[in-house]
Amino acid sequence: MTRKENLLRAIRRDNPEWVPNGMENTVMLEPPIIERPYRAGCDPFGVHWSYEEKAEGGTFPTHGSEIITDLARWRERLKIPNVDDFDWGPIVEKSKQYDPSQYLLMGFVHMGLFERSYLLMGMENALISFMTEPELMSGLLNALADYKISIINRFRDLVPLEMIWLGDDWGTQTNLFLPPDVWREIVAHPTRRIYDAIHARGMIINQHSCGKIESVFGDMVEMGADMWNPCQPCNDLAELKRKYGDRIAFAGGIDSQFVLDRPGVTPDEVRAEVRRRIDDMAEGGGYIAMPSHDVPFEQDLIDAMNDEIATYGRYPLVTK
Repeated sequence: MTRKENLLRAIRRDNPEWVPNGMENTVMLEPPIIERPYRAGCDPFGVHWSYEEKAEGGTFPTHGSEIITDLARWRERLKIPNVDDFDWGPIVEKSKQYDPSQYLLMGFVHMGLFERSYLLMGMENALISFMTEPELMSGLLNALADYKISIINRFRDLVPLEMIWLGDDWGTQTNLFLPPDVWREIVAHPTRRIYDAIHARGMIINQHSCGKIESVFGDMVEMGADMWNPCQPCNDLAELKRKYGDRIAFAGGIDSQFVLDRPGVTPDEVRAEVRRRIDDMAEGGGYIAMPSHDVPFEQDLIDAMNDEIATYGRYPLVTK
């Protein structure tokens, strides 16, 4: 069995031979519309980003660069990028380098509806508006969903993608940014439209959402998400697996914050964390083992993690 075949079996909960170590034989392809610039400058919506070498990800939205300052006039202020104005040629050529029998091509679509709303408005104004102007915010998020769908369709027209990595961070370490009912009223419907568009093109939905999102996890599953990453342990991962593991796959969960990146952690502690996650998450398939956040780790810790996944994550699992 190839690594790609085993990965797909894990995602589909269809008798994988081993727990994949990350998204094995998956190639992430980014569209030419760069919504988070790599250096200081404006994104395609006109939001300015600053750069700091030591900042996570390097760039961050510049304070005071919001585009929509009067929500009632968002249609006048919002300039949605036209996907046909960008050069897709290089990404098409890059995709041809990979044998589709061996590699799964995954399209990267980030800065989702919630994230883009606060980039356009500023976090405080966006959060207030979600609470006080639900109809206007619904209109804005549906327009943004139309744009995301246009990216996905254009991407799939040109590249034989099998999966979309769809990013939208909905939670803090302790809860959602929004009350669950507000999320359901405003965010869920246009997100479901994006899900439907991805499925209509025969692709897998790999929903990225950091933070504690378990209060709407069941909604996400019902909407049609096929996978969730990065499975941060501020959520009760074992309980989510127990309740929803027959309907969705999990990718992540190996604790970055309090294990892999904790000062003084030992390789044996990393191995114990790997075993814990496999015990909790891997029964019946549906689990891809990987860190709960992508930050630099010490090489001896990465080596311990990789070795333990390889030795402990073979089916049939013998968990303790």
